[in-house]
Amino acid sequence: MAAATIARPKRRLLPYLHRLLHSAASPSPNRFLRHASLVPRDPDHSPFLLLPSSRVSTLPTGLRVVTQAYPAATRMASVGVWVDAGSRFELPGTNGTAHFLEHMAFKGTARRPTAHALEVEIENMGARLNAYTSREQTTYFADVQGRDVPTALDVLSDILQHPRFPANAIQRERGVILREMEEVQGMMDEVIFDHLHAAAFQGHPLGDTILGPEENIKSISKKDLQQYISTHYTCPRMVVSAAGAVNHDELVDQVREFFTGFSADPTTADQLIEANPAIFTGSEVRVEKPGMSQTHLAIAFKGSSWVDPNSIPLMVIQSILGSWNGNIGVGNCSGSALARGISNGNLAKSMMSFNTNYRDTGLFGIYAVAQHDSLYDLSRLIMQEFRRLAFEVSETDVARARNQLKSSLLLHIDGSTAVAENNGRQMLTYGRIMPFLELFARIDAVDCATIMETAKNFIYDKDIALAAVGQLKNLPELSWFRSQTYSDDEFATRIFLLDAKK
Repeated sequence: MAAATIARPKRRLLPYLHRLLHSAASPSPNRFLRHASLVPRDPDHSPFLLLPSSRVSTLPTGLRVVTQAYPAATRMASVGVWVDAGSRFELPGTNGTAHFLEHMAFKGTARRPTAHALEVEIENMGARLNAYTSREQTTYFADVQGRDVPTALDVLSDILQHPRFPANAIQRERGVILREMEEVQGMMDEVIFDHLHAAAFQGHPLGDTILGPEENIKSISKKDLQQYISTHYTCPRMVVSAAGAVNHDELVDQVREFFTGFSADPTTADQLIEANPAIFTGSEVRVEKPGMSQTHLAIAFKGSSWVDPNSIPLMVIQSILGSWNGNIGVGNCSGSALARGISNGNLAKSMMSFNTNYRDTGLFGIYAVAQHDSLYDLSRLIMQEFRRLAFEVSETDVARARNQLKSSLLLHIDGSTAVAENNGRQMLTYGRIMPFLELFARIDAVDCATIMETAKNFIYDKDIALAAVGQLKNLPELSWFRSQTYSDDEFATRIFLLDAKK
């Protein structure tokens, strides 16, 4: 018998695919294609014409419905609600409300008065119900048999439109979230990226954690939850996305029937962000922990928003920098010069490039785990590789990165859950679904000249955000990292020569 559970709502890092695709699109494709290479390339992407097409409908309320149906052999389906609201939209002093609300959605409604009643209904279908919160979005989704899609939609609409928020459940959930916070403190990648956001966006909600501080968790009230959901869970900021064994017209009719209690307030997330944009701050968060055997370090520059034309070259730059794990090996033969340098010098246990995008800004850089005595040499190598991107990139490097990027995108679209998630997110961020043919054409249009231009615009003489936890005595000062964006004589000379050639 198939497993049937309601997964405990929990926070998680943005999916890798999310980061990649959020760096991939703009409403105006021609702005990207100006990056076309002079080197002839004619990759065959015709197989992607065979992928099932997506369909989109918009209800009079502004709520959008997107489906991608698979062949008749598919019997499973994924359906969810993607909300254009996350922790950055919380009121001052209420950080943590969006995540708290995600937890409380599973605690009962007027028709399903207890969490137990909801669990039994989900178990009886052999389904899986889950949710997660990010800084800009919240998602509730279900994986079910195709015949149970209407019931799943009924459940999703009910928990979002008619949550009870009983006082005893709120109090009990405080303890659950506080324990989750303790668990997160042991997940150093989450800790580092929370610190990095705090350093990069000082004094702005985008720099706050998703779970919120302990004092907020202890004080968030039913009124806070109700105010957040009534303000931000509006039809124009919501997308119902389904994939697998689904019928578009039937799903639209079901959504029209079930989703009747949401506000049609036309205020968009973009309008709210325009009123309070995030400003990148070059600063650092250092947490000295002498007892830690390894140091965790993240170095980041300001990245691009989702629709910035530079998002595509930054995706390729992320692929050029690559990732590496010493437990797996394959360092000396890696296509990443940074990975080869780290492996040859035994400078780190692992490293990962990242490129995270938001509506108005972004972060891109390197996250590494290393022994404290190698921090200086590791930092020097990382900054050297950042600088190198501005003046010394081969077409071979870029071609390899393009291919790796396209493969990663395809590998992470596997199954109805991933497809529904991809489509829901793209509808929120771009207002449409970008076909793979278009996405791959944009990637193929990036050449080495574009990479160097982008690196000059985003790395050369630019501020840095830094987060580090562990033994830090060998980690250079932030001013040193800042100086490494421009002080190298050879780097300055080559930049001058490149400019002179133009």
